Formats: sequence, structure tokens, C-alpha cells
Amino acid sequence: MKSFNKILSELEHTRLEKLTRRHFLLDCVSKVGGLALLPMLYSCNFGSKQEKGNLNLSERDLNPLSPLPPPFIPKAKSVIYLHMAGAPSQLELFDYKPELVKYHNQPCPESLIEGRKFAFIRGVPNLLGPQSNFQQHGQSGAWVSDYLPHFSKVVDEVAFLKAVHTDQFNHGPAQLFMQTGSPRLGRPSLGSWVTYGLGTENQNLPGFVVLTSGGKTPDAGKSVWGSGFLPSVYQGVQCRSKGDPVLYLKDPEGVSRDLKRKIISTINTINEEEFGRFGDPEILARINQYEMAYRMQIEVPEVMNINDEPDYIHELYGTKPGQEAFSNNCLLARKLVEKGVRFVQLYDWGWDSHGTDHSTALDLGFRNKCTEIDRPIAALILDLKQRGLLEDTLVVWGGEFGRTPMQENREGKTMGFKGRDHHVDAFTMWMAGGGIQKGSTFGQTDELGFSGVEGRVSVHDIHATILHILGFDHEKFTYDFQGRPFRLTDVEGEIIKEILA
Repeated sequence: MKSFNKILSELEHTRLEKLTRRHFLLDCVSKVGGLALLPMLYSCNFGSKQEKGNLNLSERDLNPLSPLPPPFIPKAKSVIYLHMAGAPSQLELFDYKPELVKYHNQPCPESLIEGRKFAFIRGVPNLLGPQSNFQQHGQSGAWVSDYLPHFSKVVDEVAFLKAVHTDQFNHGPAQLFMQTGSPRLGRPSLGSWVTYGLGTENQNLPGFVVLTSGGKTPDAGKSVWGSGFLPSVYQGVQCRSKGDPVLYLKDPEGVSRDLKRKIISTINTINEEEFGRFGDPEILARINQYEMAYRMQIEVPEVMNINDEPDYIHELYGTKPGQEAFSNNCLLARKLVEKGVRFVQLYDWGWDSHGTDHSTALDLGFRNKCTEIDRPIAALILDLKQRGLLEDTLVVWGGEFGRTPMQENREGKTMGFKGRDHHVDAFTMWMAGGGIQKGSTFGQTDELGFSGVEGRVSVHDIHATILHILGFDHEKFTYDFQGRPFRLTDVEGEIIKEILA
């Protein structure tokens, strides 16, 4: 193994090489190009902290994840967001339509589909009745299907939104829109905005943690938890529920913790010199990421270990230690918010129910997906409540869009299995926990479940409400980028006051 002095010598040599390259570029290239580049750099916040060589750094600059109080009194201080990637069918879960049962297999009224765009439906499809059975549950009388028997027992903790709409009917753009407020790449995710505004209470863990299940990441990729134009320290940190929670969490053999500390200190000294010269805030983000990685080595293995949980907790969640499972991720979400993590995002892939085969059929693959999430979600709500965490935690559930009341067809032919196409006009989401009116329902769709007729809410309304619960005015919560202030809700968004406690 190399000696520590040898490592430092190599680092110093690399630094000098880097300075030489920068010197060449600055002297030989930037004389003319810099004149045009400088305004653009300053519009991106580069160099804004320098004054004649003095850094003038705030505590926030030195530790961008330090906890901050919100502008207003919050109703919750952390978020667990459960995103069902692929868009589950609200008509098999929460939006009961007796008329859809009555007109099952009848041709869809042409007035419903005339002039509308769908992903796969062609011609005039048949209406498709729900493939599940519905009953009312709890004191609230909420309609829930028999696909979710465990969740039906906690409906009195939940506020349903029955008429959510979007304007994106392809998975990737719709997921981006739901998570970043824009269907295009480059915007910060909801979790990044929250950690930028609030920091995190546990300095040994990331402020924004991402857990995935279902075998794949969302169609939009890791951009759905990216930081966009915010400093990269605010992007989601993906952890695994199987194996090491973070790759390279353990040091190589022969590298002691004391040696690791000295290496990181040396690297960060070099980074601080670079920041002093160029003022790039991403250098500060890099410094903080090195420090965070060092601290994570102590706390992450403990908080991400579910093996030590008591048997009754494993029974409650239906966890599968050693496997990648949604149930494991729900338990980890509880452990993370309990340890002070600000935003935990769960993505579960596999909800695209077109009916093209057994795995996507509403009465087969979709039912199986519901079985995978039913017990863990109910357990998460109950577990948070019994620990006194639910009143400080906002739990959000939903997909990127909804499903049509019509049977999917392709080239005008009905599929061999029962499935539904993408639908933007109406779908269901729900929230529970801090700031939410328990056992409430807002919004209503028409008799076939095609369009919202009361209480229609948009993706921007969802975001405005989440930020409000966390203590922000979504219209004033902005970040300056390329010469203008940006916000999560763009130029739209209304708080959904009807579901607030």
C-alpha cells in the first residue's frame, strides 16, 4: 500500500498540473472568450461570493445542508413520497363507478374521445368495467377496492384527491412533470427544492434519499431526483435495500479511518483554493459531498439495516431482508425520517397496465402489484402514527397520470387481456400525515370516471400544497438562474385548502 506521504505527493503533483492547465487556458483562451462568457457565468451564480479575493462565505455556503427554519410555521417537517411509476389505474383502486359496471363492454360514446389524443387507443373502444370489487371503509366511508385490503383499514388517516389532471400522457415527460414541475430536463426535483429550502436535521445523512423497487428506475431516469440548476449537493442520493446501501461505502483494505480523514482534508484544502480562485459554487458542493460521504460511513450502515427490527415490525410490513422489495423500502423510509432525513422518495416500477400480456393485465399483473404495496403502505402509516411521527411527516402517494375508462385497443383491435390506456384528464392521489385533514375526499369525476367535474387540481397545485405544508409560499420560494427567478410551480399553482387540517 502507498504511504500517506506518497499519496499527498501525488495529490500535490496533480494539483500543480491542474493549475498549469488552467493557467494555459486562462492566459491563452479566455482573453477574448471570457468577455462573452463572464455575463453567462454570473447569471448562473458563479463568482457571486468573491470580493477582491475575500471569500465572504456564509454558514449556508460552508454547509449547504444545515437546517433552516421555513418562512412560515410548518405543518410537517419531512416528506415520504411514494411514486408508482407507470401510473396505477384509479378505476381499480379508489374511483368507484357503478355506471362503468353497467356499460361494461359497450362502445364508448364518441363524444368522449372525439378530438382527444391517446397513447394507443385507435378508433372507438369499448368501455371497461372495474376488474375489482369496491366497498366503503372507515368512518369516512371512502371507497376502496378489494385489491387493497390492508390499506382500507387506514383510510381515515388519508385525504383523497379524486380529480387530479396533467397535460403529459407519455411516461417520461409525465414523471418529470410530476417530480420537477416541468416535462423537460433540467429542472430541480421536488425533493431537491425541499432540501435546498430546509436543509436536513441529521448532518450524517443526506437530506434527500431515494429508494427504488420493481427492478427498474422510472422511465425518465435519475433526472426525476436530480437537482437541475440547484447545486448538486441537493440532488437525491440513491440507496439500495439489498447489499451495501451505497456503493463503495466501505474503505479498501488497509485504509484506516484516520488516513481517510487526512486524505479528505487534503483534497478539500485543494478544493478551497480552487473556489477562492474561481468562485464556482459547485466546488463548495464537492467539498460538502466529500465530508458527507465520510460521515455517512458511520451512520448509513446502521440506519439502512432492517435486520435488527423486531419480529412484529417485519410482520407488520411484510419485509424481506436481503431482497430488493417495496416493503423493505417503506420500513427504511420510516427509519430515515426518524433519523432526521428531510425527504424520502420511493419509486416502485411496473404499474403500466396496458393488458398486452399477463404481467400488465388489470386482473392479473396489476392485482399482484397491489398485493406488493398494500401491506407495506398501511404499515408505514400505522408505524409512523404509533411512534408520533405521522403528525410531523407528510406522506404522498400517486402516479404520473391516470387510466382510461375504456379498454385499450391497438389498431382498432381489443387486446387479449384487460388493460387501460394512459389518461391525463382524471386520476387519484392521496396524502396523509402532518397538515392533512383526515378522512377527507376532494374532487369528483363524471359517471364514467373520464373527466373531473368537481375539485379539479393540477400537478402545480399538488406542489404548491406540499410546499405550503412545509412552511413555504410557493410563489416566493425561488432560485435565480440565467437572469431570472425560477420556482417549482412555474407561474401556476393553487393551494388545495380543502384537504388541509
